[in-house]
Amino acid sequence: MRRIMHMLSEIRQLQLEKVGADTTRLSEVADKFRWFDSQLSGVRRHTGNRVEEVMTSADFAYAIEEFVQRQMFPAYKAKRFEFEQFVKPDTTPNWLAVTRYQRRAQLDDLEYVPEKGQARPGSVVDATKKQWRVYKWEKQFDFSREALENDDLGYFQDHATEMGLAARRTLEKYVSRFMWNAVTIARLGALGALYSTTGRLTTARISACRMAFNQRVDDRGNPKRAALKFVIHHAGLVDTVAQIQRSTLVPELATNAENVVRGTFTPIEDPHCVGTAPNLPWFGVNDWRADNMIAFVLARKQGVPAAMLLRKRSDVESITSLLGPGTTVPPIMGDFDSGNVVVKVADVWGTYIDPGDNTHNGNLVDYRGGYYSSGTAP
Repeated sequence: MRRIMHMLSEIRQLQLEKVGADTTRLSEVADKFRWFDSQLSGVRRHTGNRVEEVMTSADFAYAIEEFVQRQMFPAYKAKRFEFEQFVKPDTTPNWLAVTRYQRRAQLDDLEYVPEKGQARPGSVVDATKKQWRVYKWEKQFDFSREALENDDLGYFQDHATEMGLAARRTLEKYVSRFMWNAVTIARLGALGALYSTTGRLTTARISACRMAFNQRVDDRGNPKRAALKFVIHHAGLVDTVAQIQRSTLVPELATNAENVVRGTFTPIEDPHCVGTAPNLPWFGVNDWRADNMIAFVLARKQGVPAAMLLRKRSDVESITSLLGPGTTVPPIMGDFDSGNVVVKVADVWGTYIDPGDNTHNGNLVDYRGGYYSSGTAP
């Protein structure tokens, strides 16, 4: 035990020397370890009454924990929402709203013309207009110079990474609300059985969703190409999705019926989706790249493709005389008044927001690209 205490004493002395502790502090810590060594050996050594007043054998376990055994465990690992697979990216040149047009109807069908008859004029449906813009999203953090320099645990070493993760998490929550906001849900619910259901996630419900996409029509009622590609689901449905994807036979039936939806869609877990088992929601989306049917869009400002970590320049200068020139100092010196080191994480993004016209589509750029289920019905 005395050998262990001697080793701990050397470790603590090196730690204090590394951070530049003064000689008084070094001497006090050495006295405390010598006092405890004398208690173990049974040989009394004079270390001063002051040490015995502030340090007893009952106190020493805390001292070891606090001053020698301090360490940082790794932080939690965050889940990611891989929304890039089903959300169309766009770029705006500035802060003003951009306008996008899309033709969502084919030309008129031909008509029979009798002998000496004259063809009637056809009509062209105007393109659909949509607008969106980007906004700033930021958060500022202040750190004292003393806290940064006294960080012997490396507590602040990962904060830059954590700030980037905070920006990513905020963006994921923003995209998650595209599907689960009340206006989007109400719009799909009002369109009927080809756009929404209340059923929980099963093989039969996936099949119904696939057939709903297969019956999509354009603004003139003509059939258009559309297919279910992605199923965005609550975190509590991971095993259910895996069972549907991996089963050769329909997992919910005690028959030999073939599982025809196996491998026909890509599941995406949304860790920010809210729900209580067994009523867990899910959302079907097409592949906009294949169908030219855009359910959701995420716009970024030109020149800002990702979050930025910014630091305020120190307003302190080092001088040798009041009238002489000054030189810059390291940013860790912070600001002149408080010594705070100020950093900020910033990002820029936006999406389509329904202008409040008669359709009320929420964040749906094209409602044909979505299919919602509340997951409440067995």
